[in-house]
Amino acid sequence: MILSNISGFAVRNWQFTLVVFAMLAAIGLNAFNTIPRAEDPDMKGPFAIVNVALPGADPADIEKLVIRPIEDAINRLDDLEEINSRAEDGLAIIQVEFDWSTDPDKKYDDVVREINALRPTLPDGIRRLDVNKFRTSLTNIVQVALVSETAPNRVLEDLSDDLTDEIYRVPGVRDADVWALPQSEVRVSLDFGRLAALGIPVTAVANAVGAEAAELPGGPIHAGARRFNLKTAGGYDDLEEIRGTVVGNFGGNIVRVRDVAEVSWATEEATYLGWYNGERAAFVTANQKEAQNVFEVREGIYEVLDEFEHRLPADVRMERAFDQTVSVASRLNRLYIDFAIAVSLVSITLLPLGLRAAAIVMVSIPLSLAVGIALLNVTGFSLNQLSIAGLVLSLGLLVDDSIVVVENIERHLREGKKRYEAAIAATSQISLAVVGCTAALILAFLPLLFLPGGAGKFTRSLPVSVLFTVTASLGIALTIIPFLASRLLSDKAHPEGNIFLRVIMRGIHTFYRPLLHLALTWPRTTVIGAMALCFASFSLIPVIGFSLFPPADSRQFLVQIETPQGTSIEETGKALDYVTERLRERPEIDWVMGNLGRSNPQIFYNESAREQRANKAEAFAQMAEFDKERTPVLQDELRAEFKKYPGAQIVLRTFKNGPPIEAPIAVRIFGPDLAILKDLAAEVTRLLENVEGTRDVVNPVRLERTDYNLGINTEKAGLLGVPPGEIDRTVRLAIVGETVGAFRETDGDEFPVVTRLPLDRHHAVEALQEIYVPTSSGASIPLNQLSDPYLETAPARIDRFDRQRLVTVTAYTQTGYNTEKVTNEVFERIAELPRPPGYEFRAGGEIEARQEGFSGLGNAILIAIFGIIGVLILEFRAFRTTFVVAGVIPLGIVGGLLGLFVSGYSLSFTAVIGFVALIGIEIKSSILLVDFTNQLRRDGVELREAVERAGEIRFLPVLLTSLTAIGGLTPLAMQGSGLYSPLAFVIIGGLISSTVLSRLVTPAMYYLLAPRELDTQERSKERLGGAAAQPGD
Repeated sequence: MILSNISGFAVRNWQFTLVVFAMLAAIGLNAFNTIPRAEDPDMKGPFAIVNVALPGADPADIEKLVIRPIEDAINRLDDLEEINSRAEDGLAIIQVEFDWSTDPDKKYDDVVREINALRPTLPDGIRRLDVNKFRTSLTNIVQVALVSETAPNRVLEDLSDDLTDEIYRVPGVRDADVWALPQSEVRVSLDFGRLAALGIPVTAVANAVGAEAAELPGGPIHAGARRFNLKTAGGYDDLEEIRGTVVGNFGGNIVRVRDVAEVSWATEEATYLGWYNGERAAFVTANQKEAQNVFEVREGIYEVLDEFEHRLPADVRMERAFDQTVSVASRLNRLYIDFAIAVSLVSITLLPLGLRAAAIVMVSIPLSLAVGIALLNVTGFSLNQLSIAGLVLSLGLLVDDSIVVVENIERHLREGKKRYEAAIAATSQISLAVVGCTAALILAFLPLLFLPGGAGKFTRSLPVSVLFTVTASLGIALTIIPFLASRLLSDKAHPEGNIFLRVIMRGIHTFYRPLLHLALTWPRTTVIGAMALCFASFSLIPVIGFSLFPPADSRQFLVQIETPQGTSIEETGKALDYVTERLRERPEIDWVMGNLGRSNPQIFYNESAREQRANKAEAFAQMAEFDKERTPVLQDELRAEFKKYPGAQIVLRTFKNGPPIEAPIAVRIFGPDLAILKDLAAEVTRLLENVEGTRDVVNPVRLERTDYNLGINTEKAGLLGVPPGEIDRTVRLAIVGETVGAFRETDGDEFPVVTRLPLDRHHAVEALQEIYVPTSSGASIPLNQLSDPYLETAPARIDRFDRQRLVTVTAYTQTGYNTEKVTNEVFERIAELPRPPGYEFRAGGEIEARQEGFSGLGNAILIAIFGIIGVLILEFRAFRTTFVVAGVIPLGIVGGLLGLFVSGYSLSFTAVIGFVALIGIEIKSSILLVDFTNQLRRDGVELREAVERAGEIRFLPVLLTSLTAIGGLTPLAMQGSGLYSPLAFVIIGGLISSTVLSRLVTPAMYYLLAPRELDTQERSKERLGGAAAQPGD
């Protein structure tokens, strides 16, 4: 009764309905213009990444002194999922993951609090300790290069700093950073021989400069009525003041810094350098704040770049390389085109309704989308590739309710009713069924909002888009559509409809009626045969295979280079030069940004930048275009070229959608002893290399690192009066350098003051001969008199997972191979490997992430099915009838699996989402048929006749709703996107099979299971909430 009143109110009060119509259109237009736009959904991950730099410490010391204490502290926190730690030469990386249902910001704050409390107990000498968070908005949206082979480093540094300062002022910019540029420093180059001759400890110079560099205010004093601030001698205004700093009185003479050291401007030891197309460059990046329009932020940045470029010196040029908005615009424009094609296809499928009726139905598309986009904007979602895919997916669904309403109004008009009367009566007749259909569809998508883990958060904007638009379409179908029909439809149309409708109805009578009659004659055979076909289709699952998320179809890719531990940065640079040359030989490549000593700054949301290492490099390249056929071939050719380079592991990586994973295939080997772990990792590496379909196998412990142990004779040092710890500090000060203060220029720029041995590019072994160690008597002893150096091997790195030692051997799958199948073969072979007690193998990578993501999908499917059954029970109030309606669910599985098989896609995360959505879409058609059959029987029609008449009369709206859904999804399927094309193929295939089979199977099931007589009291219950039953034909 309530639903009937709503429709009647909209028709009677047409002025009010018209105002609502205009309001919805205006709200949608405003929301479309203001909603944030981005390439991917904004996603906060419950991660905290702790980086600790302790130069000079080997991996064993890092594990014992840094990682274990931090792990113990973090392990006390609630909702902890896992801790991944890695100890390398002078570096500790601890990645903490919490439950995805927690607040990422709160968990980040908890980790920071624990680290701050632990900080005083960690070793002295820590250069850097920071805690980073994971969120997609931290991904850089632009990366430009300041290129020059001749400009001094200081000039590039000043230009880069000025540029970042200006970019920071652009509205919406979160951070702007400079990369691949060694920082300037004021260097105090010590003459150790001179210091030893004068009997001056090397630490005396560092202490003196550090004390003078400290700017401590002397406080206020008063002289009568005046108050003055005391100025002391702290702080430096120019380099001459540093040279004149008094070190002390030695031998009756005042010794100043200039007497024992050279003070000059210099550049820190280069640990990270950059090139643009082989030319020396510094990189400048910028990212945006949350809930910003990436196009508006980019425009602001490029206005700064346009103005700044004119001020560059003649020998410096700016290259605008990476621009995320190009990719975003390409994806969004492609989806807009798909959207237009889908609207066209949907409009064609509506021709049997007639031009006026089709136009009325089409009105629901822009209005529903307007409400959907407005709700997306209000709830904080952006317009990204997944939310737009959801809008395109909903195109074929949001017209379903309108089609059913308009088709029923048209049928009543053909029976001779007036427009006003037909609009109210026809809408009231099916309003309850329409609400039930939409509720079933909503319940199919609703559980997808609560999928756990990163996969669930990544895909959340897709079901949200569908839910918002479909819910809006229900309200529009029950209000605005009847109002428009009462005003625009003709009550003088041909009694059998237009030519398209007559052709379809003739086909229904000619082909469908005999088949339905046959199915009702042999109902058991029909149902059993359909179910047998459904179960037979499950045999396709092993052939199709599983996967998580596909590659991102991006024009950009990375080439990661790793040389053995201990390789110099110059030697690693040769490998980078080789990669750059091979890339630049290809005309398909636009540009190459080379990074030596570090990975490229983050430019994709799930690719975190690696720490600085002399044995690591990375090339970031962009192609002119992405082609799903030619691009994989090009990348495979490049991989073959890179494989020829000796002495380096070179891996070409493409970007993948979804949450971050270490590699598609990962074998984790757990155990306590590093030597045994190394042996097991070597066996697993050989096994992986021999499995067909693998490539780029990486064993992080295949080579041990070699250290140069000074072999300090501590007894001799003690006898000669060398204080404990003095050798370590002196060597460290000489080789690494010690930052003793800061030098501030008048413009506010600050530079470190560093004391160390004279340095050109880096220190050679011969530099150790220049080091003298002070004794307690004031004398100095050459370091070589206290040491007997030798080479020793040690583990290159130590990895830990949940506080256990492990080694993770990773691999990638070759083009054309399914990761799931290759991984299964790998672990079948691993099961045959002997392993000592206390050691075990576990699967990581994509298979682990898929198991976590799909476990949530299992719950979503169960919630969807039982939720829909609950709605059906409320609507039909009978288990038998509910079972008949739900019997359509398996029929769509046949077509869904066939759709994946024919298209060549695997059962990915989004494909399984397609099956969940298919449940709700299928149920809608079945509800319409069963509800109308019940209406005919309540009007006194005999069971079999009611089933046959309902099957024929409801065939048209069911056919039209299926065709519109297929038309809306066809562009997504044909686009060839690995992300949402599988979803489209599942729903298209499922709709085809369920539409064909359910037109026979559902009537047959109803005929078998429905009660032969509807009880009078039951009839009144079934009709509760709806209008009086109307004649069925």
